Amino acid sequence: MRYDVVIIGGGSAGCTLAARLSEDRNRSVLLLEAGPDYADLERLPDELKLGHRQEASDINSPFNWAYLGQGTTEQKTPMQVARGKVIGGSGSVNGQVFLRGLPEDYDDWAAEGNDEWSFVNLLPFFRKLETDLDVRDDFHGIDGPIPVWRLPREQWLPVNEAFHQATVAAGFFEDPDMNNPDSTGTGAMPMNNPDGIRISASLAYLNPNRRRLNLTIKADVLAHRIIFDGDRAVGVDVESRGEMFIVEGSEIILCAGGIASPQLLLLSGVGPAAHLRELGIPLVKDLPGVGQNLRDHPLVTVELEPRDGVRLATVEPRIQTGLRYTAQGSKSRNDMQLFPSSFTGLRAGDPLQGRSPDRPQGMRITCILKLADSAGELTLNSADPREPPRLEYRYFETEWDRRRMREAI
Repeated sequence: MRYDVVIIGGGSAGCTLAARLSEDRNRSVLLLEAGPDYADLERLPDELKLGHRQEASDINSPFNWAYLGQGTTEQKTPMQVARGKVIGGSGSVNGQVFLRGLPEDYDDWAAEGNDEWSFVNLLPFFRKLETDLDVRDDFHGIDGPIPVWRLPREQWLPVNEAFHQATVAAGFFEDPDMNNPDSTGTGAMPMNNPDGIRISASLAYLNPNRRRLNLTIKADVLAHRIIFDGDRAVGVDVESRGEMFIVEGSEIILCAGGIASPQLLLLSGVGPAAHLRELGIPLVKDLPGVGQNLRDHPLVTVELEPRDGVRLATVEPRIQTGLRYTAQGSKSRNDMQLFPSSFTGLRAGDPLQGRSPDRPQGMRITCILKLADSAGELTLNSADPREPPRLEYRYFETEWDRRRMREAI
């Protein structure tokens, strides 16, 4: 069957696009998702539904692509790279921090040549997607599909209260709203998990619109390659339950995430010609940038031993408070972030807890480099779409990145 629009990937972007594009009843939309689909909240497994549950990020979870990546050239043990393999994508398995980028981030994108990505032009959409339950001003929405809230201070765990007091004493500003354009300092994290429910784009955007006759959702479907007619994408080779078939579309939208999207382009013959030739993949378009400039937020955790009797997180929100600040000498505002958290044996699935198998409970402060200079690359291991790509992040290759992280620790 042919559709007006075929969307590859049912993550945060794919679910949102499917809902918005299918508002036009004359436009047929097909959404393809490699993982399982859950049509309503009642059918959603607890590890996806409940915000304090983190099992979905386990390396053996059926809801996790469980990629492995090389963090640095010296690193001997590959690091886990969790990505959601389920309707809603990584938004269905994440830590539920609902934090916007800085205005400067978007204005930098606009400066590359497309003013639609400037912060001023994006602000109406930030407002449209949220219902902020705490803040009422011109920068926040009041009737969007994603509820946003902050844990009241009287409910903070001891480690969060102690961290907040320490950062204020160190001279950082108290920040009542981290999604304000001028935000900086220490305060409560905005979250999208009211009543302990992780609100993904699947729940917020897709589920209310599933009955539309022009919207088709197909789960457990793995895209093998995009089919091109010249330079134009016209279809997708997909696999479902061991069978191969082709879906055609007037428009093909690739929403498979920061890892699977470049992987699929390479498998489809779009990327560096020499790399594709090595793997015997027919060249469609020589685009050397595909798979390059691989970036993420490198982090280092400082683990702490709690005193006897200190209350730790069980069913409470995982990330309650944090600090954003500008590194000394940095030209980028809020390029560093720290946040405290705690863990117990009840919080199975904590992806960081696996690094301390002998410690059933504890506390940590996570130091994150938000705007790293270092960048890596994604390449294919083979032409088999079932085989994960090779991820070389090359963290901390610049002295500037290393210095900022040392300062944070």
